[in-house]
Amino acid sequence: MKTAAVILSGCGVYDGSEIHEATLTLAALDRANAKVLCAAPDIPQARVVNHLTGQPVEGEQRNALLEAARIARGNIIPLSELKEEAVDAAILPGGFGAAINLCNFAEAGENCTVLPELENFLRAMHAADKPLGFICIAPTIAARVFGPQGVEVTIGNDPETAAKIEAMGAKHIHCTVHNAIVDRRHKIVSTPAYMLAKRIAEAEAGIQKLVQHVLELA
Repeated sequence: MKTAAVILSGCGVYDGSEIHEATLTLAALDRANAKVLCAAPDIPQARVVNHLTGQPVEGEQRNALLEAARIARGNIIPLSELKEEAVDAAILPGGFGAAINLCNFAEAGENCTVLPELENFLRAMHAADKPLGFICIAPTIAARVFGPQGVEVTIGNDPETAAKIEAMGAKHIHCTVHNAIVDRRHKIVSTPAYMLAKRIAEAEAGIQKLVQHVLELA
């Protein structure tokens, strides 16, 4: 039985992990009989958004780990405690939290930095030749960390985001919502999900393929 880490960034598309993407990832891993270890950074969210109105909530602060625990049903650990030797693979769902809590891509674009505890974990996984999956906007994190090595990733076909990915040294591959891009040399898999999806079934198709490829590489 393979063990896969699922790294979350909160709870909710506008300020944390995209809940559909996270749940579809967990379901696909379960169908593949993989053991799941959820983790999230124990940090304040960069912002809090009212998901009914889409507007920021001024003066409110939430913790990314506590919010992500809602998705994980409480079965989650701080990202700082997640060690490469404990898992065979790792997957990062999208949602705006990936771009504001796990890194600051939303603000800094190609000049972004990645949360140090996450970057250290990803580098340790890569050094151990263990596969990584990145969903939706999360491939920008792969581009920041592994761009100088020429990693191939996709966020779908958005030209502005693709240009920023390539500015970090990575190669962007156009991809449809139903598919995933596999960089076998670096053991990195990515899929557009809600960068393109109009329906949950469309997001599921690509995520299912991503999980399949990640587990095969493991």
